[in-house]
Amino acid sequence: MLKRIIALILILNVTACAELQQVVNQMPQGGLGNAEIASGLRQALDFGIDKQVSKLTAEDGFFKNELVKILLPEELQKVDKALRDIGLSNLADEGLKILNRAAEDAVKEATPIFVSAVKEITFADAKNILLGADNAATQYLTEKTKTALYDKFNPVIKNSFSKVGADQIWENLINKYNSIPFTNNVNPDLTDYVTGEALKGVYTMIAVEEKEIRNKVSSRTTDLLKRVFALQD
Repeated sequence: MLKRIIALILILNVTACAELQQVVNQMPQGGLGNAEIASGLRQALDFGIDKQVSKLTAEDGFFKNELVKILLPEELQKVDKALRDIGLSNLADEGLKILNRAAEDAVKEATPIFVSAVKEITFADAKNILLGADNAATQYLTEKTKTALYDKFNPVIKNSFSKVGADQIWENLINKYNSIPFTNNVNPDLTDYVTGEALKGVYTMIAVEEKEIRNKVSSRTTDLLKRVFALQD
């Protein structure tokens, strides 16, 4: 009896998957081919970069945006607390701000790399993405570009640290912390940390714009976006 129940469950699962794929394949395309649907999705991502990611490059683009503000890594939170406890709150505040400044500077220099990566994407499964979650295209983009973009962002972040003085400020902060009696020395890789957080910020803001376009007809500002995203309404 148990074997029969298991077999029945497997048959139902296979049938359900087949039916879902059939729905996807039979989705009305309103005269649009996969290439045009893919173009619409790429345009949505391009708009996300132009409208949302560009905000990150302004002063306080990270620091005053609660969606993407870079906070201290766990290892440095104790540094922050210890400095504040001994009356160095201003120094701690400056250290936090400078991490966000470096990210703002890096995104400004790296955005063209990101735009190029978007242009090269081909959505073989364009219809599946169109029928996916509010951030399905962003998730796909993240999966396809994160490693390459990290490799591009990392040296930019490192140069940005030098440009805005983050390396010297944090070296000073960490040295002060390490000199406090009865504390364990820390030596975090801030370049790696801020690179990762900057990438998260970029993808977060693209997802914001994708969700807007998917859910608000008024955000579909071109004929292509209107026609393509009408298919998912």
